Amino acid sequence: MLTYYVLYRGDHRDHPAGVFVMDAAHGHAMLWDHRRRAWTYNPGLAIRLLDDHRNFDRYEEVDRQTADQLVPGVTGGVPLPDEASIRSVFTEASG
Repeated sequence: MLTYYVLYRGDHRDHPAGVFVMDAAHGHAMLWDHRRRAWTYNPGLAIRLLDDHRNFDRYEEVDRQTADQLVPGVTGGVPLPDEASIRSVFTEASG
């Protein structure tokens, strides 16, 4: 099952700073990399964000529809990959 998260810079939740997608059961995650301006496979970073107690109030789990609505503001217009593409990246990373 894919889980979608939105990351905020602080207490203000009007402008998301990041988005990531996880398949926690299999240890996969992809996120928007601002430096590369691309979706990248990086489960280590996603897990560090979720596990750091300083970030507990900086992210929230959202449904796919909400993620789709928020992603263009984070990526500058690049859409969230469809679920089949995300799963393909995760499968390729496993292999």
